[in-house]
Parts: sequence; C-alpha cells; structure tokens
Amino acid sequence: TAAKSKSKGRSVPSCFGYPLSIAFIVVNEFCERFSYYGMRAVLVLYFKYFLRWDDNFSTAIYHTFVALCYLTPILGALIADSWLGKFKTIVSLSIVYTIGQAVMAVSSINDMTDHNRDGNPDNIAVHIALSMTGLILIALGTGGIKPCISAFGGDQFEDHQEKQRSRFFSIFYLSINAGSLISTVITPILRAQECGIHSKQQCYPLAFGVPAALMAVSLVVFIAGSGMYKKVQPQGNIMVRVFKCIGFAIKNRFRHRSKEYPKREHWLDWASEKYDKRLIAQTKMVLKVLFLYIPLPMFWALFDQQGSRWTLQATTMDGDFTVNPILIIIMVPVVDAVIYPLIQKCKINFTPLRKITVGMFLAGLAFVAAALLQVQIDKTLPVFPASGQAQVKIINLGSSNAEVTFLPDLQNVTVLPMESTDYRMFETSQLKSVIVNFGSENRSQSIDSASSNTHTVTIKNTAAGIVSSLHSDNFTSKPEEGKTLIRFVNNLPQTVNITMGGTAFGILEETSISDYSPFAGGRTNEIVVTAGSTNCTTTSEAFGYGGAYTIIINACSQDVTQLRYIEDIQPNTVHMAWQIPQYFILTCAEVVFSVTGLEFSYSQAPSNMKSVLQAGWLLTVAVGNIIVLIVAGASKLSEQWAEYVLFAALLFAVCIIFAVMAYFYTYTDPNEVEAQLDEEEKKKQIKQDPDSYGKESEAVSRM
Repeated sequence: TAAKSKSKGRSVPSCFGYPLSIAFIVVNEFCERFSYYGMRAVLVLYFKYFLRWDDNFSTAIYHTFVALCYLTPILGALIADSWLGKFKTIVSLSIVYTIGQAVMAVSSINDMTDHNRDGNPDNIAVHIALSMTGLILIALGTGGIKPCISAFGGDQFEDHQEKQRSRFFSIFYLSINAGSLISTVITPILRAQECGIHSKQQCYPLAFGVPAALMAVSLVVFIAGSGMYKKVQPQGNIMVRVFKCIGFAIKNRFRHRSKEYPKREHWLDWASEKYDKRLIAQTKMVLKVLFLYIPLPMFWALFDQQGSRWTLQATTMDGDFTVNPILIIIMVPVVDAVIYPLIQKCKINFTPLRKITVGMFLAGLAFVAAALLQVQIDKTLPVFPASGQAQVKIINLGSSNAEVTFLPDLQNVTVLPMESTDYRMFETSQLKSVIVNFGSENRSQSIDSASSNTHTVTIKNTAAGIVSSLHSDNFTSKPEEGKTLIRFVNNLPQTVNITMGGTAFGILEETSISDYSPFAGGRTNEIVVTAGSTNCTTTSEAFGYGGAYTIIINACSQDVTQLRYIEDIQPNTVHMAWQIPQYFILTCAEVVFSVTGLEFSYSQAPSNMKSVLQAGWLLTVAVGNIIVLIVAGASKLSEQWAEYVLFAALLFAVCIIFAVMAYFYTYTDPNEVEAQLDEEEKKKQIKQDPDSYGKESEAVSRM
C-alpha cells in the first residue's frame, strides 16, 4: 500500500494515495484539540468556584477568551505567510501554547497561597494573574496555529489530488471532534477528583495538567514528522503589500474621480501604476472571498451557544450526556461518503457555497427546535417569588389534621399528617403570620418576609401543646448543574446528628430544619442518623436532577430508620434526550458549513495567501462570539425561547443575503490564474529580450 510520490524533485512517502505526512498532522490536531477543549470544558467552573466570580462575569470572560482565540489567527497567518513559514510558526506558537497550559495548571494549585490551610487561597490575585497570563498565551498559541495547521495539511497534496485533499479536510475535522469528545468527557471527571497537600479540593490542577501534557505530546508528534513534510517557503511580507496595494488603489481612484478619466474594469486596477499585475490579481481573489465572509459570523453566533445557552438549558432537564462531538464523529463520514455522492448521483450541483447556505439554514432550524423545547421546559419550571412577593410551605409533623390560616389574607388550608402544602405565593403585605389549629388548640407563627421571601413552617401537636418552627429557605432558582438540594427535618423527641454521603448536616433539635446541601442528581447516598447512643444507617432514594427535597426523620432505633420524603421543587421532567433533535440538526449544519468552509477557503486562496484566508474564515468565529455578547447584553427579552427565535430569525435573514451573494460569486482557480500570469510574464520577457531567452532555451534543450 505504501508508495513514493514525487514532489519538486524529491520523493514523498504516501499511503493509499495520501501523503504519509498528513498522519502526523491529524494526530497533532487530535492532541491539540483535546488540550484546548479539555481546558475549556472546566474553565467557567474554574472561574466560578475557584476564582469566586459570579455567573455573568465568568460567562463574559469565557466568551472574551473564545473570541480572542479566533482573533489571533490573523497574527499567525501573517507570521506564517510573511516570515517564518507554516512549519516554524506552528512549532514556535505550539511552545507558547504548551507554556500557557502549564501556567493554567499552576494557577489552579490551591496550596500555593493557602498559608493558613483553610482550604481557600489567601491571595486570589496571584491565581487571577497567573490564569489570565495562561489564557493569553493559550489564545496566542491556539489562535496562531489555527490557520496554519489546516493550510499546512492542504500543502502536502499535489494539484491533481483535489479529491484526496477534500477528504483530508473531512478527516481533519473528524480529528478535531474526536479530541473534543474525549476531552469533554475526561476533564470534568478529573476535576471531580479530590487532590491537595494541606486540604482536599476539586482537582483543577489535574483537569488543566492533562491538557497541558497532551499539548506537549502534540508538539512532539508534529516535530517527529518534520522530514516528511512539504514545506512551502514564505514569500515576503505579503499582507503589508496587500494593504499598501489597496490603499494606493483607493487613493489613486480618488485622485482620478473626474469623468475625463476612463473607467477601469475593477477598482483595484487603479493600483497598476505602482504594483504588478500578479499582486493585484491575488488581492482581487482574496477580497472577493473575504467579502463573501461578511454574513458568516451569524452562523457562529448561534453555533457557539452550545457551550452557553444550550448548556444552561440542559441544566433544567433530566439526564446527563454529551451529544455534539458524538454526532459529529458519526455524521462527518456519513455525509462525506453517503450524502454527497447521493446528491451527485441525483445530478444536483451541490457547490461549496450552496453547502454553506444549507448549513446556515439548518442552524436556524436548530434554534427553532431549541425554542420549541424551551417552551415545554418553561411549563415545568417552578414559579419563584418576584420583588414584593413571598411564598410559604407548611409541613405537618403531627398525628392529626391541621387547619392553617394565613394572615392577614385569611386563606385557609387543611394539612394532613406527615404531609405538606405546596409553596403558596402571597404579596409580602398579605403574609405576616399563620394561625395553626389542631382541634381546639391553636398557635400563631409570625413570618418575617424582610429577611427572606421563601419560608417553611413545621408544625406538630404534642402532649405539651403545639410546636412550630420557621425556616428561611433562601433559594430563588432551581439547583445549578442539575444537582439536587437535600435538607432534613427532625421529627424525633430528641436531638439528632445527621450526615449524608459524607456531608454533615449538623445537630437538629425537635421539629427544626437543616439548610439545604447540594448533591449529584440521579444517585443514592448513605444516610447516617445519630440519636443519643443509637446510630441508624440507611440508603437514600435516587433523586432526580434539579429537584429539592425535605427528608423527615420519623424513627431511629436498632438500626431501623423511618424516613418520609417531601418534594419541595419538582425535579427536571423533560429529558435531555429531547435536545438530540436540535443537536442533530446543528451537527448537520456544522458538517456542511464548517468542513466546506475550510476547504473553500483553501481552494480559493492564492498560493502565498492560503493561511491569510484561513485566518479570515476563523475571524468569522470571533465576530460571532462578539455578536453573542452584544445581543445577550442588549436584549430585553425576558423569555429564553424568544431569544432563540430572535437568533433564528436573524440567521434566516442573513442566510437569504448570503444566498444572493453566493449566486453572483464566480469560482476561480488560483493555480490557473497564476499560471496565466506566469505565461504572460514569460511572453513579456521574450518580447523585451528575445536573444537572452533564445540562449536560455537552447541551453535547456542540450541538458
């Protein structure tokens, strides 16, 4: 299967018609994407739970970092095409990248500044400074090599290997998502481990350290293939020349704006007095494609919300699994090997720009699906008190019915033994106290809605009279990350000490309520109740995701525990599997949009500006992330489904604009254009100096 193909006078190893060098490039990309997505998978959690930033600031810094990662490709392209070449640029910036990942791992070592050993860093500014330094280095590294690595892979193919090059871009994208899939599964598991010298904490150093190690592996693998690579040498500071050419054309056109000067075919032709025909032709090709890129950021504005809005949507649902990378790994080969050939057999001319248009349309449909799902989720969400409102729940721990009256509203409710009411909503002015009646006995319990707007009142009839207790619940939303909130009520006549799954709830007096503690949803936990000298151990139920429960301890004797479970907040009832349709549609959109975009950018770029056009493609991702920040900040929509519809509508509108632009786009073959220019230059040289060219031709014929 192995063979040798010749490239520019030297033998290049190949396998199944592909250059063997691309194996090193694909493995390198897999490791690099594992490193990037692995670090990114826990980054927001690191901001929130280690650096103690709030949700909004954590999200803003996260999207700013992602945008920076896609802004820096223009710098990498400039260095590669004008100075170092792609190979040296990739190696140099990969070293910067590896250092950045290592700095991130060091920044998350809690013990570094935890001098009093209380489990919290004493000098958080040190950790912030290190993490920001690490993220800047990572953004420079990952962004700088992005346009180079895919273009470098494309360089390994000869002009006649267009089919193999197209298949390479699909394999290349497959390696990206394989690295993403594995890392987004593994790094959260690594973070969940406990590590530390003085105190055990969630193991961010391990979660960041493994991606750092993979980046080092990526660098070693890439360098190992050095002898096999086809390395295209940089051809001068092309970007500066392009900008100067554009500037001179605009200036010259402005000088000759009078009607007495004849019009020229293209406005860039006004640069012909100073710049050669080749540079002008290459600049035309690049600007024509870059103009076509203008509508594309809207696609990424929707696509990148998988990591923010759709993730938040998933936290309000039931279940726990990763979808997109799995679907990508399935869909890339299916689309490439089945769908496209089928379309071709149907005699449909499915051009790259038509594929991109279809990708944009599918992304809009995915957000319509997300909006429909959000409507269903919203129907299941509990209503929490707004400003000026309060809610109260009554739990009857007694052995007979209780009649409860809310004052001054005068609402009445009957609460059965060992049962509870749902949370009842009141205006703050209409909830001052409750009157509890057990038969002829009654008791008043005042409620202070100034300190909290969510309350639980426990009531019980005993031989000594009615006992009641007020507890502030202090929650205004469902538990984060799909976790479950658990609290305990002591219904024993003596004090008890409670632990569950290693979490201590402390000592509870009779009828008193503990604070809520979060637990992972979908799991059982061991409950240990200590009542005097008696220890009772039992296993809890498997609680749903996103719910809140009160567990009443009714008995603890001779290792027998009687528990009563009360649901305070309904767990998530819409399963995450309902997100599969929107993920599937968006994955199909990504396959036809992103893979095609990489290939299109390469095929339409002049030989000395391929990395520049790749960087232009990646720049659309950065602008898309910025659009998300702007729309999220400026949007006054209170309903999430409405925001999804807004984004879908914007993309549909942009899709129509792009379709019109694509209709008028004329595909060019940069190699053919440059060959024609070479031929023209040769003819010009013959015309200028025929004797010199004749001698040169005679010398060649004698060789």
